[in-house]
Amino acid sequence: MSISADDMDFTIFCIFDHPPARVYEAVADPTKLSQHFTTAGAKGRLTTGTTATWEFADFPGPFDVQVAEAVEAERIVIDWGHPSGEGTNRVTFTFAEIEPGRTRVEVSETGWTATPEGLKFAYGNVMGWSYMLATMRIWLDHGISSRPGMFK
Repeated sequence: MSISADDMDFTIFCIFDHPPARVYEAVADPTKLSQHFTTAGAKGRLTTGTTATWEFADFPGPFDVQVAEAVEAERIVIDWGHPSGEGTNRVTFTFAEIEPGRTRVEVSETGWTATPEGLKFAYGNVMGWSYMLATMRIWLDHGISSRPGMFK
């Protein structure tokens, strides 16, 4: 059995006890994103057609993030460089209210190369996006930035 790039696409999720607009802003607003995820800073609001920059204290950067689509409180679609340095990956954030004041956030990433190295990078990003949602939830619920020191 061979593995194709489509086999390596993934989606992870987390449920937040906040309305979609508040959770959306925790990703779209660079000041808020820097509080829980981009611990070395984010520059540029995630709006359709813009390029933002994300930096992480525990990974080399900065990373350019091209915003393909941003729909307030519903969806953000970004393209960013593949970790190998070749090509780009597409990341889609969806924000769905599952009941009043509760939001399911899904993060999907596509664009992996069907190689052992590509699989390693995909697994690494599954972990990274899972941590992003977990640290975002802690920050939204309690105002605590739990990412510093997590990977270093």
